[in-house]
Amino acid sequence: MKNIVLAAGFLAFGGGAFAQDIPKADPATVEKYVQSIWSKASPEWQARVKLDETQRICSETNNTPSQAQFEAIIAREKASVAYPADGNVMGDWKRGMVVAQRGTGGQFSDAPGTYQGGNCFACHELTKEEVSYGTLGPSLLGYGKNRKFDPAEAKAAFAKIYNPHVVFPCSQMPRFGHTKFLTEEQIKDAVALLFSPDSPVNK
Repeated sequence: MKNIVLAAGFLAFGGGAFAQDIPKADPATVEKYVQSIWSKASPEWQARVKLDETQRICSETNNTPSQAQFEAIIAREKASVAYPADGNVMGDWKRGMVVAQRGTGGQFSDAPGTYQGGNCFACHELTKEEVSYGTLGPSLLGYGKNRKFDPAEAKAAFAKIYNPHVVFPCSQMPRFGHTKFLTEEQIKDAVALLFSPDSPVNK
């Protein structure tokens, strides 16, 4: 009996050759069912589950695009970045801390007008004082200081927050600017949090 239970558990968790025998789902069929699940949602929410070309490639390749796809994603996503008209990518680091700490907004249960934050601490370490942070992304401690507060690096950070696929195709980081989830001012404030010498990120 014990051996039967162990064998069943082994198979249930994908052990052995059986796990390799599962046929790959047809993308068109998957898309059809995803759309049907959201068929009664508002047009805004229905639009959220429609894949653009980059999302489609990342999904179909399990986030491992070919070299040609990799380069095409970078070129396409770079073209989507809208830099501030005045060329200034730095805002207020104190407001940037609010962007980093707030995880509200964008959920179907949120009331209209709910502040939409970047929730940066969910994936990154930013300050020495904060003991609760995620590790999906790299530590950002000393981010600006380590880059000598270089304006070119600040501009690159703006682009990455706006659309991380310009640096790393199929990144797990949200495309905050591309999707208009964060405003230009919020992204500038987040850049200031990373690059201001007075920011706790650089202390």
